[in-house]
Amino acid sequence: MEKGYLSLILHAHLPFVRHPEYSEFLEEDWLFEAITETYIPLINIFDRLIEEDINFRITMSLTPPLISMLTDSLLQSRYIRYVEKWIQLAEKEIERTKHQPDFNRLAQMYYKHFTDARYVFAEKYHQNIIQAFRKFQDMGKLEAITCAATHGYLPLMNTNANAMRAQIHVAVNHYEKHFGRKPRGIWLPECAYESGIDRILKEAGIRFFVSETHGILFASPRPKYGVYAPIYCPSGVAVFGRDMESSKQVWSSKEGYPGDFFYREFYRDIGFDLDYDYVKPYLHGDGKRSNTGIKYYRITGKSDHKEPYLHGKALDKAAEHAGNFMFNREKQIEYLASVMDRKPIIIAPYDAELFGHWWFEGPNWVDFLFRKIAFDQKTIALITPMEYLEMYPVNQVSTPSLSSWGYKGYNEYWLNGSNDWIYRHLHKAAERMVDLAKAYPHADGNSLQNRALNQAARELLLAQSSDWAFIMRTGTMVEYAVKRTKDHLSRFTKLYDDVRSNNVDAAWLADIENKDNIFPDIDYHIYQ
Repeated sequence: MEKGYLSLILHAHLPFVRHPEYSEFLEEDWLFEAITETYIPLINIFDRLIEEDINFRITMSLTPPLISMLTDSLLQSRYIRYVEKWIQLAEKEIERTKHQPDFNRLAQMYYKHFTDARYVFAEKYHQNIIQAFRKFQDMGKLEAITCAATHGYLPLMNTNANAMRAQIHVAVNHYEKHFGRKPRGIWLPECAYESGIDRILKEAGIRFFVSETHGILFASPRPKYGVYAPIYCPSGVAVFGRDMESSKQVWSSKEGYPGDFFYREFYRDIGFDLDYDYVKPYLHGDGKRSNTGIKYYRITGKSDHKEPYLHGKALDKAAEHAGNFMFNREKQIEYLASVMDRKPIIIAPYDAELFGHWWFEGPNWVDFLFRKIAFDQKTIALITPMEYLEMYPVNQVSTPSLSSWGYKGYNEYWLNGSNDWIYRHLHKAAERMVDLAKAYPHADGNSLQNRALNQAARELLLAQSSDWAFIMRTGTMVEYAVKRTKDHLSRFTKLYDDVRSNNVDAAWLADIENKDNIFPDIDYHIYQ
């Protein structure tokens, strides 16, 4: 009989990037890379575990923007074009490297990798891999949870409760549409919490959320079990806290597993390494060098010199690291079980894109970990947060602390000199959206006015995405993040003025409805 539990939680999220006005768009590759390198490898692992009757549990947050892109017909067709381009390049690489055995084996590996991705996406799941995640949920292996509608940073919306409420309720309705039931849990964007958010979650039927470590440790009164059991907010919504030890072992590129010298080097790609004229046909229209996903070197060390990547050796390391992770959790559980009057739970949350995209062997690590937990020990069992709540429905009541993950842990990454200018505009737009919802309580069905009000809600939600503030702070793709913020605010303002003056431009509205088509079923009354 197990002494405690491990809950692995993967946060799968990307900002809504869809540009039908262009034949191709560089930032859409964020989605296509994640499909190829993270989502499909994880789906393959889950399918194999099920086929081999190996029991496992995992929790994944699938955010509304990600689900919207994965179910969008334009992006689905563009992904097919994307992956077929890399299949062609991998074929060329097999020929080019035929006298370089180390690289030739890798070229063949990438050819198989891309052709398998195309098969799983296009044929096995008919271009909609959300069907795979719903299947795993329906089988009881995966707990899919939601997030705020556009990953809006909720504590920085605290001037307008209706804006926060819309982010949550739109997400819940969207999840139910795609998964056939209401979500039981939520990943708060950036794990950002402040008192009162839980009451909105309660209204929406959410049972639990995940907090950064100090959100639990600094809760009032202090939780008896720290982060190794949930607490209830005064509203009755449960909170699970991140375990720092297990997170750091996987998450840290310097101290954690992904930095091992045998793993694949992310930053050496043939899109930059090979002759320009050779790779040019596979680059975007602007001709700038970019990643192809074909990478031939391992991390090797901290110098610029890199040795060829040996996939077999890397898989051996992934198995070794999975065993080490399991051993550490066993020791952790054994100690905690000796001092607690209930079985402890270790919450280990990570960005899903770490597994496969940044850490190429990450999905294999998950596979090895699940197999080792199933066969090589009896101390730990895998569990979802909801299963733990059903097992232990009585928990301490405490108010979590204001908290977020990221730099310093108190909103600093999303509110600083690089991005603070956006908030006065977001606050004003939220006020105006609430005013519109109250001023026009009975817009008729599919009337121009009703469409404009619904599109105004979409534009506000898209402007509120925490991704834009995050990108401005990181200093990468800043121009795009600024443009997206300004574009959505500008569109919202025009819609506000047009509705107020009863002068909606039908052709312009149809154009932005096509561009920003997230949440087709949205009802602006959510802002009342």
